[in-house]
Amino acid sequence: MIKDKVVVITGASSGIGAETAKLLASQGAKVVLGARREEKLQALATEIIDAGGQAVYRVTDVVRPEDNENLVQLAKDAFGGIDVMFLNAGLMPVAPMSKLHVGEWDKMIDVNIKGVLNGIAAALPTFKAQKAGHFVATSSVAGLKAYPGGAVYGATKWAVRDLMEVLRMEAAEEGSHIRTATIYPAAIKTELLSTITDQDAAQGAQQMYDHYEISADRVAKVVSFVIDMPADTNVSEFTVGPTDQPW
Repeated sequence: MIKDKVVVITGASSGIGAETAKLLASQGAKVVLGARREEKLQALATEIIDAGGQAVYRVTDVVRPEDNENLVQLAKDAFGGIDVMFLNAGLMPVAPMSKLHVGEWDKMIDVNIKGVLNGIAAALPTFKAQKAGHFVATSSVAGLKAYPGGAVYGATKWAVRDLMEVLRMEAAEEGSHIRTATIYPAAIKTELLSTITDQDAAQGAQQMYDHYEISADRVAKVVSFVIDMPADTNVSEFTVGPTDQPW
């Protein structure tokens, strides 16, 4: 059941995060929105509330452990607890390694890996204590296959895949009843392309997305399906993308 579940979402201000928040709220979930852009968060929360849903938000930089902890605390203060942590924040400044965009490598590692770890660390003690909880993470098809230009981005998304799978296995061994799900989107209409600074890489990605992309609400439906599964059932992985894209 989704109704009355408290769902924390990082990267909630646009794309997959925003569409998931709107869909889950329409299904009765209480959503807790985290992202860096306050005006976007405020507008989204207002839209959800005006539509009859329940939403609160807090400006959150997932690179900062305390921001993740404060977001989880907001869920407890506003709605009495937390049931789901959707680890969705991410960056995708792809480029050939020979371009040596080392600063962008560091940013991807900080957001795409450390941001996920910070979210896990913020929610895991509560999930263990209540012997229930659900981590959902956005990886990428680049977390399943290697793509030229996507070495570091793909490495971060492969890391998410491993983190989530090991977390699932350890939770099963410990009997904590914590579930995990990892989603591997292909060409989904989001703001990820705006993080690409390399002109050649940006042009190639834009052309590909212009040809294939589907809207982010498709991924939101997958997240909804995951959360709606019975508590005794874990579905670990979903790959989702345009029917006609040969990813």
